[in-house]
Amino acid sequence: MTAAALLLFATGVSAQDFTGAEQQSVSVETPGLFDKSDAFRVDFRFLKPEEYSFPLPVGKSGLITNGNLEITTTKGDAVKAMFSGTVRLSYKHAIFGNIIVIRHDNGLETVYGDNAENRVHVGDKVKAGQTVAIVGGKEGRYFCTFAIMINGRRINPETIIDIHSHHLRRQVLLCVKEPERIAISVEREEKKHPTFSPDVDPFEHANTVEWNLREMEGDEWCYPLPDAKVISPYGNNRRTHIHSGVDLKTRPNDDVCAAFDGEVIMSGPFSGYGNCIKIKHGNGLVTLYGHQSKNLVKVGDRVKAGQVIGLAGRTGRATTEHLHFEVFFCGHRYNPNILFDHDTHALNPVTLVINRNGTVTKKK
Repeated sequence: MTAAALLLFATGVSAQDFTGAEQQSVSVETPGLFDKSDAFRVDFRFLKPEEYSFPLPVGKSGLITNGNLEITTTKGDAVKAMFSGTVRLSYKHAIFGNIIVIRHDNGLETVYGDNAENRVHVGDKVKAGQTVAIVGGKEGRYFCTFAIMINGRRINPETIIDIHSHHLRRQVLLCVKEPERIAISVEREEKKHPTFSPDVDPFEHANTVEWNLREMEGDEWCYPLPDAKVISPYGNNRRTHIHSGVDLKTRPNDDVCAAFDGEVIMSGPFSGYGNCIKIKHGNGLVTLYGHQSKNLVKVGDRVKAGQVIGLAGRTGRATTEHLHFEVFFCGHRYNPNILFDHDTHALNPVTLVINRNGTVTKKK
């Protein structure tokens, strides 16, 4: 099952032929969407960058009227598919000019209107970020009229996207079918830490970012080897060289867990680390896990805090089964105790000030 398909809960949607009525009308119900239940969920929290695109990435969002968002740009700009899906409509509409409707695997549909030229046809499979049209407009202005629908009914685009930053809201939506409408509620809101995502450049608007560890909820972090004890600390050790991380030991093949949500950027044998994993988080943070007997994740996987990513072992230059754990901010290595109290296995109750040049200090 694809990552996009994993977003679909209880919809029953599958590939199917399009009816003539669907090809002539924008607002139609989605066959099978509520067959199994009057509700379904869409989880946007863990989409990869390539699984979402703002329709006009360099455009400027305008007013929302009647559920439609106007995004202005320049002549010849490319209109992009927001998510992967199948083109349900591609034709010239009496009101919206050249129009495209894409039915997505997550139960949503997106509408792209006022196009100068459509680049896809009914039945085409498209990927998120794929060019589906060339922007059109009227009276010397170039814009795309954009809408999001559920079961043929428009919803407020701001429920799903921040129309100013173009970012997708990382949340879980509950969509409930009612007699006269689709009721939408946020079942799980965006996290309190908007820069703590591997997809976000924390230094886009400033040279520093503050990260208050006190605000991290229980399911947002995990000590990487529960019930472990430190057998070799960070820094100078008895072998008279700098120890680049901290060694944690419990039992052979014990569960090694992701410290935070993130994306796996390395998984495999790596020099003296043996089976090694690196995970990119937010705020410039990367964590490293070494000497696993087996890695359970691969490059590109999205992982959640506490997810088992490997089994503790002694691969590479290791004399006993243990986890070697390292912490980096913006490419600079730090003592893992900047994050964790190794005695209590808890996050330190501090606020870190992280600079784009890799320096990290504790806020007083």
